[in-house]
Amino acid sequence: MRIPPLFVVGALMFSSICARTQTAPAPATLHQLYLQDQNDMPTQTPRTNPSPEAAKAFDERGAARRASVRAMVSRGEITSGNDFYEAAYIFQHGETAADYLFAHVLALDALAKGYDRAKWISAATLDRYLQLIGQPQIFGTQYPFDPKLPHPLTNGGRFSGRTQEPFNETFLPVSLRVDFCVPDLEQQKKNLQTLNAGSYPRGTLTLPDCSR
Repeated sequence: MRIPPLFVVGALMFSSICARTQTAPAPATLHQLYLQDQNDMPTQTPRTNPSPEAAKAFDERGAARRASVRAMVSRGEITSGNDFYEAAYIFQHGETAADYLFAHVLALDALAKGYDRAKWISAATLDRYLQLIGQPQIFGTQYPFDPKLPHPLTNGGRFSGRTQEPFNETFLPVSLRVDFCVPDLEQQKKNLQTLNAGSYPRGTLTLPDCSR
């Protein structure tokens, strides 16, 4: 029995559509994007000559996550304090001043919705934005890499050769830093020493009762 050609073509098209429907991945949720962002990093660091391919792939993954989050914000899908907090972290790991400024606004919205955990990231996003536009940070949350400083390749060179500059240490009183869960200047100096010794100051980047 001969099967009509149009029937064969139609059956093949239907099979193709079904296959695409079954294999198309569901869009990532905001929390999934946040977890991806937290776990993502270049396989090497600028201090150990990363491959251009690895750096490019890392940048592309981050840009794709930020584009997805912007679309979610535009569609009104991000509503809770926790949502805005996670979105702020994704943009805090961006590349441009606009990324950091947007992260700061997202963090402030998280605070406005009563999500107190966003205190530190509100300060950190502002500090990072200020430094990128050539102004001193004011809270002291940032410890950027300074290529002029010695940086022994301890831990792959990731935690060394750090500075807080530019930093206007006198702009804020201690009480305002405390309000945003940022440790005092003495602890910040200790954090800087820890980083430049090749370790990560876990637990002291914020005040003891706060979390990032």
